[in-house]
Amino acid sequence: MLDIATLNKRISALDLSPVYIFTGEDVFRKNEITKKIIAASAADDFNITKEDCAKTDMDAVLTTANTAPVFNALRVIVLKQADKLRAGSAAKDALAAYVANPLNTTVLVIHYDDAKKWKTENALKKTDAVIVDFSELKGAQLHTWISAQMKEKGLTADYDAVEALAENAGGDLAALGQEIEKLSLYKDGADKKITAPDVLACIGFNKEENPYALSNAVMAQDGKTALKLIASMLENGEEAVGMLNQISACVLKMTRVKRLVNRGVSSSEIPSKAGLFFWESRLVDNAKRFPNEEVLLKTLDKIIDADMLLKSSSGADPSMLLRGIVWGLFGR
Repeated sequence: MLDIATLNKRISALDLSPVYIFTGEDVFRKNEITKKIIAASAADDFNITKEDCAKTDMDAVLTTANTAPVFNALRVIVLKQADKLRAGSAAKDALAAYVANPLNTTVLVIHYDDAKKWKTENALKKTDAVIVDFSELKGAQLHTWISAQMKEKGLTADYDAVEALAENAGGDLAALGQEIEKLSLYKDGADKKITAPDVLACIGFNKEENPYALSNAVMAQDGKTALKLIASMLENGEEAVGMLNQISACVLKMTRVKRLVNRGVSSSEIPSKAGLFFWESRLVDNAKRFPNEEVLLKTLDKIIDADMLLKSSSGADPSMLLRGIVWGLFGR
């Protein structure tokens, strides 16, 4: 097993292995690494083969794998969707036999996309192949990847922009790559700083439709703006439960941060202890302006009550419930 960083270093050093097995659901990064392997091999079109395991003639592919490259040091074969091969099938057994005794002048790259199947995979695990897991990026890892891709394009993004891109484009790195490319074209000028409104404009939102406006207002302790947003969002058909969840997430973070500040925990330790992402560290600096801990805890109780009312047939007015929570926070 290798981690991706070590794999990249080996490829850069032209230290290629005869067999790679790439597991996990992140097809985008598998394809990117595969391109790097092909480039490092210096193989030309005559020595590059790409096949889908579900459709190809495995005997023919493995015959090619056992054949010396044509006027080149290395041959590269890429086999995708190896998880589609049935256990005990002739094709699966033949591939496992080759992987156990590969030709040194062939670089075989196997993509195995089904993470659940890999857990019970037997044939391909019993080899000396280099195995690298490409699990889907989430949370801080995803945001770090986005920031790095932005930097490659000469862009800089603040925490709100990164958060907005991750939330709206999800963990699909191919889709994120396309959005970052759009942002690069959108900022085709001297100013290369990306903000959340830039992200939302490119994805399809306008400033008035910013889905983070309510959360931002609560975090900024801007009760007046929060109340206006509640009214306009309900008028535009937003679900009250979803809005309540936004407010709840903010209050929970504020409560954790406030409690740690009151206990004298150092500013450098609070983000990790409060379970914050790196771009949320600004909350520590804002904690002095947060409502006191008692107010925050009472607000959480109100949120629980409001959630029960909204999900029942009580007939409670969503606007009054949401506005009451905001008034309780900032109306003092």
